[in-house]
Amino acid sequence: MRIVATFSVGTDHIDLNAAKARGLIVTNTPDVLTDATADIALLLMLGAARRASEGERMIRADAWTGWTPTQLLGTHLGGKRLGIIGMGRIGQAVAQRARAFGMTIHYSNRRRLPAEQEAGAVHHADPEAMLAVCDVLSLHFPATPETTRWLNAERIERLPPGAIVVNTARGSVVDDEALIAALASGRLAAAGLDVFENEPNLHPGYRGLENAFLLPHLGSATVETRNAMGFKALDNLDAFFAGAAPPDRVV
Repeated sequence: MRIVATFSVGTDHIDLNAAKARGLIVTNTPDVLTDATADIALLLMLGAARRASEGERMIRADAWTGWTPTQLLGTHLGGKRLGIIGMGRIGQAVAQRARAFGMTIHYSNRRRLPAEQEAGAVHHADPEAMLAVCDVLSLHFPATPETTRWLNAERIERLPPGAIVVNTARGSVVDDEALIAALASGRLAAAGLDVFENEPNLHPGYRGLENAFLLPHLGSATVETRNAMGFKALDNLDAFFAGAAPPDRVV
């Protein structure tokens, strides 16, 4: 083996240090799944805020008895404060979409964005300090040893009561026990999750929560995006076997 061309942006499923030690080249497929993943983040945000999965289950169970003024009252996103941790390509695409819903954008990133990319978003150097102003928190940072279970009980307590958590990053960045407890107690209004630690074997505690809007890792799952990812992987392989530098080399 001389090259690993992963069909993904994330590389946490590959031991990069071991690959480097063995002289292997590792490539990924960046840039082409930004919009698809950002769309899923907004779907999770809306689905969690408006209790969509509860309504869908009610219909399928033939339990809907008709319109009432107080049935499945959710949260209006307009005017709410969205906090984004990890303002890379996907984070910025989420911010762009959320502005269309009338949300105000706060973000924390390793480096502050230029003013034209911020587009009025409020920068927070300390992500923990930002949590207090997040009506909705959307996670967009990579899985590393430093980010494992980053969203823990202590940080959840920093969020406003009734906040919503959205995760399209990696399941390992969330402490499942802490998030499940906060959802079960009502400390958080809802969560929208597309990724889980040890997926597909997600924590069973999520399944019994009405206020957890759950998707089976659909972030990049469009025909167009998966085709583009496949061609990216092939382009990297073509370059390597032609003696050129793969365009998306990670290691």
